[in-house]
Amino acid sequence: MIQFNLLLLVFLIVFVTSSVTRWILTRVNVRHLSASGHQVPKVFQGEIDTETLSRMTDYTVDSSRFGSIEAFFGDLIMLAILLSGFLPWLVGTLLSHNLHFILSGLLFFAVLAAISGISDIPFSLYSTFVIEKRHGFSTVTFMLWITDLLKNLLISSILMVFLFCPLLALIYYTEETWWLWAWMFFAAFQLLILWLYPIVIAPLFNKYEPIQDQELEQRIISTMEKVGIKTRGIYQVDAGRRSSHTNAYFTGIGKTKRIVLFDTLLESHTSDEILSVLAHEIGHWKKKHVLKQLLFMEIVSFFFFYLVYRLIDWSLLYQTFGLKETIPYVGLFLITALLKPVSFFFTPFISTIFRTFEREADDYSCSLVGTAKPLCSALKRLAKDNLANLHPHPVYAWFHYSHPPLTERIGRLQDTKKMSGESLK
Repeated sequence: MIQFNLLLLVFLIVFVTSSVTRWILTRVNVRHLSASGHQVPKVFQGEIDTETLSRMTDYTVDSSRFGSIEAFFGDLIMLAILLSGFLPWLVGTLLSHNLHFILSGLLFFAVLAAISGISDIPFSLYSTFVIEKRHGFSTVTFMLWITDLLKNLLISSILMVFLFCPLLALIYYTEETWWLWAWMFFAAFQLLILWLYPIVIAPLFNKYEPIQDQELEQRIISTMEKVGIKTRGIYQVDAGRRSSHTNAYFTGIGKTKRIVLFDTLLESHTSDEILSVLAHEIGHWKKKHVLKQLLFMEIVSFFFFYLVYRLIDWSLLYQTFGLKETIPYVGLFLITALLKPVSFFFTPFISTIFRTFEREADDYSCSLVGTAKPLCSALKRLAKDNLANLHPHPVYAWFHYSHPPLTERIGRLQDTKKMSGESLK
């Protein structure tokens, strides 16, 4: 039976506060957009007409409101799992079958993952076939969506087994030092996934082929050689099968590092614009932003595993949620669930760091290409093609945005052009 004590009270206060804060921020952002969304920002004048601006506003409002509903439902699912007595029932059922600790833990996490996955399906369907279709983005067929769903299920199941089996084995067999070994394994697992993703996982969903525009390919290779970056290839991906959104990115580490361009990007952007976007991504590598993010993740995971180690035998943790025994894999889940709403309030700190990285990458792009003009043009086109929000509320952007707001970002680049004496036309 659930015990109402100080631990549960503090958890509920933090949980509700994080949920309400998230809802208020979204509400404030939508209201701000509704009030200001009819005005074309100065940096977009001549690029965005009123009809396109109206579509941008409608898309942001629709997706934001839907996101709030989805997040609220997710919160209800989590509270139901924690407070309904479901956990004691699930654990009791598993223990009654006298399963080995590792198998019992795998089934425990599999059931919770299934609940999360099944509850996400209606929202994914509505987002893909209603909101994204309504605003002209979704091009995916229902059969392709089903195929993706099944592939995701299979891959997630395989990764869960390869992740949790060793973790549970370390908890079970290494006793006092399990957390340190688990952290090292988790760090290695993350690196392995980063290495495998471009060559094993991503090709299961999309077709990757060498870029067809040989002139653009040579310009990219020349640009990368200029800064001493080697890559296994420059690829274009058939992203247009699922969505008309545009993007480009670096992926992989070591020998699997590669450049990927969406086919939708190649169709809608000039070579100079594409080159400036890739120069921005090169900036992330040269400024070691990827390495810094990895190091940050490893530091956070180190302290997480140590905290779990210190709390995993705390009887009050289990008693609060109706459990009579201290079962490590249940403790791992409970501690993660308790920390999730706390981590929400660290979002602005992370967002601020990421925005700093983006500004540094923008500066690097301008330096490498020799001009800020194509990056400005590319960002304007990306905003238009993806119906980006040109009027985010400052507090919402400060809290959530990993990139500077587009008007601020382009304005800063234009100031760079003024200082360097470039033409703004």
